[in-house]
Amino acid sequence: MTPEANLLHELPWRSADRAPQATALLDDDRAISYAALAEEMRAFAAALAALGLQRGERVGIYLDKRRETVVASFGAPAQGGVFVPINPLLKAEQVAYILRDCGVRVLVTSPERLRALQAVLPDCPSLAHVIVTGAPPATVAGPAVHAWAEVLQSPPAASHRVVDTDMVGILYTSGSTGKPKGVVLSHRNMVAGAKSVATYLENRSDDVLLAALPLSFDAGFSQLTTAFHAGASVVLLNYLLPRDVVKAVVAHRVTGMTAVPPLWIQLTQVKWPDVGVHFRYFANTGGRMPLDTLKSLRALLPSARPFLMYGLTEAFRATYLPPDQVDRRPDSIGKAIPNSEVLVLRPDGTPCDPGEPGELVQRGALVAQGYWNDPEKTAERFRPLPGREPGLVLPEIAVFSGDTVRRDEEGYLYFIGRRDEMIKSSGYRISPNEVEEVLYATQRVGECAAFGVPHATLGEAVIVVATARAGAAVDAAELLALCRERLPAYMVPAQIELREGPLPRNANGKIDRKAISTAFRDALQGVAP
Repeated sequence: MTPEANLLHELPWRSADRAPQATALLDDDRAISYAALAEEMRAFAAALAALGLQRGERVGIYLDKRRETVVASFGAPAQGGVFVPINPLLKAEQVAYILRDCGVRVLVTSPERLRALQAVLPDCPSLAHVIVTGAPPATVAGPAVHAWAEVLQSPPAASHRVVDTDMVGILYTSGSTGKPKGVVLSHRNMVAGAKSVATYLENRSDDVLLAALPLSFDAGFSQLTTAFHAGASVVLLNYLLPRDVVKAVVAHRVTGMTAVPPLWIQLTQVKWPDVGVHFRYFANTGGRMPLDTLKSLRALLPSARPFLMYGLTEAFRATYLPPDQVDRRPDSIGKAIPNSEVLVLRPDGTPCDPGEPGELVQRGALVAQGYWNDPEKTAERFRPLPGREPGLVLPEIAVFSGDTVRRDEEGYLYFIGRRDEMIKSSGYRISPNEVEEVLYATQRVGECAAFGVPHATLGEAVIVVATARAGAAVDAAELLALCRERLPAYMVPAQIELREGPLPRNANGKIDRKAISTAFRDALQGVAP
């Protein structure tokens, strides 16, 4: 019997032992077996050893979704290194910040991306080596440059000793305000998360999962870890348009897909062919899915089971709503995932009563190791769990999410809003999600973002920026009238601004409410509505 994985790189290796010829990846329609993938991961680990990578040193990966991205992400930990996935949408200065912040020693990238980075690489003193997936540029100032194909010819080498509490990856948040924070994850975090998610999604070896989210996003990388745990296949998709996603689902007979609300919203506005029974589930994360979008998806994909999930990078995944509960409570984020506990606490650390809003706090094996090189922010978010038995001398560190939720009498959780995004108007605390939900239900809005701006008498006024739904004729006055019909007076927007095209997104594909709010406030030039 093949032993269970304890370390990140053991997830694909164990599947290679069980079924070496099974397809692990589909990259540009090329099928890559588990055996071939495991061999290439070991070769990459040997290449890092030849370059002198020491245990715990960081390996940056600045690529789109492709075979080399996956090989480097799992091969670096096999040598005792720490992988740092860098969102391919980031620009040179943003990439350089990450390289400097966590002291990346080796960078894996493409020739085109390397040329774009040449001006900033001299400002990254820890960077010693760059591995390029194609022909490297003639000259690069600073680090030594190596071709991928050549370094993978390095002779086998002994790997550094690794245990599951060692750090394995640093995932940088999108950084919509200030500089991005690097969330430090251990092998235990990632393996426990893979096993937990694969359990409730019932992933199995004949699954084909579509990786549509960035692999630098925890939910995106999860498509790899859960699939490798189950021995399933992953389709790597770098899509331009929503219809490209639909085409991939059909072409590869995808069985499951996880996405964020903006993508699901777009996917309800394109034509879907009959995908039959092979597409057996769709999952949402990264924000609350509007009820109207959920209804539309269930009509488009009647055989697919919906999984509504909630999570944060600092603890990977927190809750999910089982499909058999969606009709009863479609606005719930569910209960804690397997091998995790979610608490709802007051500011003094005591548990909230049913129906009482409080902060979501998560404990267990998925809680990360803090923020890289940022003790202040780590102390804010990662704190000792209150209410422990007095005989337990060492504290247990939990992650305090900053999100406000409530729990019903049956233990199901409901997301209210992020503490820093709640709108405070006329003495009321307003969740922007509640306002957005009403607008989506009108069937006239494609995307929207609600937020508060300073107001002399209200404290904050509710503002909405929205786009029109495809094919819908809409104006702001009509939307405001519908809001007055469906919302209490204190929640009715003071202004709805309609825009063309998609709303701004952060690097993980979520609608960037903070960026939209900041731009709107700047446009006001200090004049309150």
